[in-house]
Amino acid sequence: MTNSSPEVVPASSYQAEIYFAGLSGATPPLPTDLTQLEPLAKQRLDPGPYGYIAGGAGSGATMRANLEAFDRWRIVPRMLRETTRRTLSSTILGTRLPAPILVAPVGVLSIAHPDGELAVARAASALGVPMVLSTASSHTIEEVAEASGDGPRWYQLYWPTEDAVTLSLLARAKAAGFDTLVVTLDTWTLGYRPLDLDQAYLPFLRGVGTAIPFSDPAFLAGLAAAPQDDLMAAVGRWVPMFTGTALRWDRLPLLRDNWDGPIVLKGVLHPEDARLAVDSGMDGIVVSNHGGRQVDGAVAALDALPGIADAVAGRAAVLFDSGVRGGADVFKALALGADAVLLARPYVYGLALHGEDGVRHVLRGVITELDITLGLSGYSDIAQLSPDALLPMGS
Repeated sequence: MTNSSPEVVPASSYQAEIYFAGLSGATPPLPTDLTQLEPLAKQRLDPGPYGYIAGGAGSGATMRANLEAFDRWRIVPRMLRETTRRTLSSTILGTRLPAPILVAPVGVLSIAHPDGELAVARAASALGVPMVLSTASSHTIEEVAEASGDGPRWYQLYWPTEDAVTLSLLARAKAAGFDTLVVTLDTWTLGYRPLDLDQAYLPFLRGVGTAIPFSDPAFLAGLAAAPQDDLMAAVGRWVPMFTGTALRWDRLPLLRDNWDGPIVLKGVLHPEDARLAVDSGMDGIVVSNHGGRQVDGAVAALDALPGIADAVAGRAAVLFDSGVRGGADVFKALALGADAVLLARPYVYGLALHGEDGVRHVLRGVITELDITLGLSGYSDIAQLSPDALLPMGS
C-alpha cells in the first residue's frame, strides 16, 4: 500500500461536529447508520428507480454473500498503542486520497435525484474524494468535470463496440481532466435482474443515462437525426453498442495505446485474471462483483480479495467494491489487501434522500467511522493494516 506525504486527518471530526451541533438542537440530515438509508430511499423513490438501484441478479444471493463476507471477519483491537493522531491519506496511481475511499461509478443517477452526477461531483470534490464517472451518466463528461472543480476525477468506460466512439469518449475524458481510466469488464451484457424485469424498467431505453453518448460527435455521426428528434433511433444505436458483445484480453492494447494515464480493470474476481491484467500492462484492478448485480451465486468480492492481492503482489493497485456499508467495512477490506475502496449504494441512497448534502453526509460518515475504527483498533496509519488486524469467525 503506497503512502506519499501523509497528512493527519482530524480525529472524529464529523462526529464531534454532530455532537456540538446538538447543543443547539440540530441533528444530522440523515441517519448515521448508513444501513438505514435504503429503506428510507425506498419510501422516497418510485418502484422502477428504487429497483434499479437496490436490485441484484437472480435471487440476490451474491448481494447477500457480499454482506455476509464482511460479517465473517472480525476486527481484533490492540491496546496501549499511540493512536491519538491517525493518518488516512495515501496516493493511488498518482491520485492523492485524503482517505482510502473513492466514489464508485454508478449510472443514471438522475433517477435518484435531478442533479444526479453533478451533486455527487460537488460533494466529492468538496472533500477531496475522487469521483469515478460512469459512462451511463445522466450528465455529460464536460458538465461533471465543471461540477468537480479542482477535485480529482476518474472516468469509467463501458467499452463501445465501435472503436471511433471509444476513442472519442477517451479523448473527451482526457480533455476534461479525468486522469485515470476504469474499464468495467463484468457488464458487457446486463445480468438477469428480476426487480427490473418485473417492472419492465430499463432507463436507457427511455433515453436516461445516455447523456455521454448522446453528446458525443463520433456517436452522433452514425445517426440520421439528433437524439432529441428521434430518441428511439439513438437508443437503438447505443444499447447494442455497449451491451451484448463479450470483451476480450486481446482488445486491451487499443486502450493502452490511446490513454496515457493509469488504466484499471473493474470486475476481477479470479487470481489468474488479476495476473493477466498485470501482464497486459494494466495499472490496477477493482475486485468487484458489481454489487451482486450481474451473476447470481457468484463469489463474494471480499472472499476473492486476499487471493487476488497475493496474485498481484504489489505490481498493480488493488481496489475493492461490493458490499461496503460503512467505515468498519473499509477497514476490513484494507486489512485484507485493498489499497482503497469504492463506495456505491450508500451514497446513492444519500443522494436520493438529501441531494448533494446527502452524499456529503455519507462520505463524511464513512471516513469518520474509518478514522475512529482505526484508532480504537490500535493503528495510527492505514498503511499498518494487514490480515493480522482481523480474525475469521470460528477461529
